[in-house]
Amino acid sequence: MATINESTIRAIKQRFGIVGESPALIAAIRRAMLVAPIDLSVLIIGESGSGKESFPKIIHESSPRKHKKYIAVNCGAIPEGTIDSELFGHVKGSFTGAIADHKGYFEEADGGVIFLDEVAEMPMSTQARLLRVLENGEYLRVGDSTVRKTNIRVVAATNKDMLQAVKDGKFREDLYYRLSTVQINVPPLRDRGNDIILLSRLFLRNFINENRTSEVTFSEDAHRLLLAYHWPGNVRQLKSVIEQVALFESGNTVDAATLRLYMPDSRETALVVQSQPNFDYNVEREQLFSLILSMKAEIEKLKSRIDGIGTSSHVSSTVHELKRESNPMLEFSNTANDLDVASPYHNMQHTPHDLGRVDEVALDVEGETVKTLDETERETIETALRRNNGRRKLTAQELNISERTLYRKIKQYNLERQ
Repeated sequence: MATINESTIRAIKQRFGIVGESPALIAAIRRAMLVAPIDLSVLIIGESGSGKESFPKIIHESSPRKHKKYIAVNCGAIPEGTIDSELFGHVKGSFTGAIADHKGYFEEADGGVIFLDEVAEMPMSTQARLLRVLENGEYLRVGDSTVRKTNIRVVAATNKDMLQAVKDGKFREDLYYRLSTVQINVPPLRDRGNDIILLSRLFLRNFINENRTSEVTFSEDAHRLLLAYHWPGNVRQLKSVIEQVALFESGNTVDAATLRLYMPDSRETALVVQSQPNFDYNVEREQLFSLILSMKAEIEKLKSRIDGIGTSSHVSSTVHELKRESNPMLEFSNTANDLDVASPYHNMQHTPHDLGRVDEVALDVEGETVKTLDETERETIETALRRNNGRRKLTAQELNISERTLYRKIKQYNLERQ
């Protein structure tokens, strides 16, 4: 028997596209290579998406049967009424539609290896047929009385608790022990440590090369989130998340807050980005007015258009009322001049309550309708996004608002394409 050293394992990983250095993964590969030359049945156990399908191939390619056929069958994808025919074949006239003799997978793969994925989904009647094959290599085609022989090695896989399935009467105990002569446990992604980062880089690089998108980098806190997340969908889910990030965050540096938007919570089926958290209205109003006060250039343009209009005492009292109603953190002066926008509001006849409803505020200056606060806010965010080439983190910093608020505003104003 060949020695299973580090270089041999490295060659196997490269050959079958396996990425990772975690001890549990290496142990599983080593176990598959040790059992490969020995003609025993193997049961591979691992969660869905963890990469179980690579191990039957390692066993086949490292065994004396490598020059014979390898057939993979998903038992859960074949209807119960036809699985016996698919696996063992049928004779002409055995059922409606059987217009000719048909070879099953066990006959087609004679001398080779058959991989039965999701074997726990196999019906009880089919389990009895499979047990007979494992015990003496004999089987019957559906509708036939002639016993046929096959020389085949069976490798099975499941993401179920097989012992529990046996207890529940859903899987034959004798078949379980025949299949699990040797058992290989494939670790879930959450138990593979830094392999998560290695796989993320691989998926990101592959996506960028295939689709010619811009580079994406992950911050340190994003890496920590990748390592801390539980990954219920394992490698398959990680690949999906990384490809979404590569597409929608092209050219950006992705931090944990951004990455979390693409990662579904284990308690929900919807993405976190689709949730609608409760916001404090006073905090939102504070952020809105901070944004307005930072728009010095736009205000100057507005003042130049309405030059000559005086200050209204009504505005001063209105602002005072707004200060009283709003969050105490808002430090407005008792005079309209402190806002530096007194002139545009000369003819404003709205109440303090109206001012609180920023979506309804519209100013009329000498018959000309000025943009509402919502319109001004949307235009400012759009301009800032364009100025920062769509980089949301930089945009939020420039506007002096939180990234969470920016994401909500982008969705509110349909600016996702920015």
